[in-house]
Amino acid sequence: MDRRRVVITGLGAITPVGLTAPESWQAVKDGVCGVAPITQFDTTGMKVTLAAEVKGFVAEDHLGKPEAKRMGRFTQFAVVCAREAMADSGLKAEEEDLDRCGVIISSGIGGLAITESEHDRGLARGWDRVSPFYIPTAISNMAAGQVAIDTGFRGMCTCPVTACAGGTNAVGDAFHYVRDGYADVMLCGGTESAVTPLAIGGFTSMKALSQATDPNRASIPFDAERSGFVLGEGAGVLVLEELQHALKRGAPIYAEVVGYGATCDAYHMTAPRPDGSGGAKAMALAIADAGITADQVGYINAHGTSTHLNDAGETAAVKTVFGDHARKLAMSSTKSMTGHMLGAAGAVEAIFTALTLKDGYLPATINYSVPDPECDLDVIPNTGRSADVHYALSNSLGFGGHNGSILLKKWEA
Repeated sequence: MDRRRVVITGLGAITPVGLTAPESWQAVKDGVCGVAPITQFDTTGMKVTLAAEVKGFVAEDHLGKPEAKRMGRFTQFAVVCAREAMADSGLKAEEEDLDRCGVIISSGIGGLAITESEHDRGLARGWDRVSPFYIPTAISNMAAGQVAIDTGFRGMCTCPVTACAGGTNAVGDAFHYVRDGYADVMLCGGTESAVTPLAIGGFTSMKALSQATDPNRASIPFDAERSGFVLGEGAGVLVLEELQHALKRGAPIYAEVVGYGATCDAYHMTAPRPDGSGGAKAMALAIADAGITADQVGYINAHGTSTHLNDAGETAAVKTVFGDHARKLAMSSTKSMTGHMLGAAGAVEAIFTALTLKDGYLPATINYSVPDPECDLDVIPNTGRSADVHYALSNSLGFGGHNGSILLKKWEA
């Protein structure tokens, strides 16, 4: 079967460092840290007081008050990002075969804040008095569903719920769906808004979050003093399109998607395999899927969460896959700036990886200070740099052992 070529033609993002894809990318190039004290609830008495929140987002400015009221914050992010991506691509729904257009948008947790507030309401007023909108606004798939409603896309619409790997799974699955002829256009990505007391408390009790009080020493991937991740929120949505379809309408092309690999550690609820073998296999599968050799990859946007096990395991995985070439490629974690956006992380990082290839600029791992012998590759410490890279990987590793890796190629007409 002939494999169709798939390109990225539109980007939309809302992140802790910007309210659009261009704003977010410029902030990443500038090394802006999005970590700050939590403002969405009172953290008095809590061990964790920092998060990477989206700042300045007013849903009503984009959606109107009635529409915004019937969406959870994670869904609002997704719909606004999808509209940005559609506008960026120049894609007009009325000119498309909507049965050949689909949506895959991940969310790891969905509307947790809604669940918390409706639980309080049920306790106070009785369980039959919770909002009739509770279920249809809180369930994780509703972001994908609302994006499909907003665009009119009638092809496959689904929501990978694979924790921190979800955004990458969404982009990878969409890539294969277009490549193999099931659709011509896919809106794909991830969204998350889980900076809530219950989420922070749950991650804190399992010792996953950094308890640092200095925002510049909290999310510090690959640093020897790393002590946990910083919870972030936001969304990223990409337009993936069959190449001839994109060329026919003169669409802008950011990068080509050429490979995807997904595996499972089948090892532990939360910890990755110490040798990183599951992540290594995902990267190897993505490279094989593209039909290239490992030494052609020049940059990796790492999962790099700032936890001890993850960063050490991912470094080991890269060494396994790339051998001597691991010392020659560059690998950075933009989570040093955005925090960890869970189900949205892989999508936003796919956007950053595409822009890395397009602009020839490798983003830094900021706030890096103390080298770790277990993480001894080139992590682009503190300052990004220009580089002409032709292939780049983006990795995501999730609770439950989920591993995803996508391979992008610099667009060259």
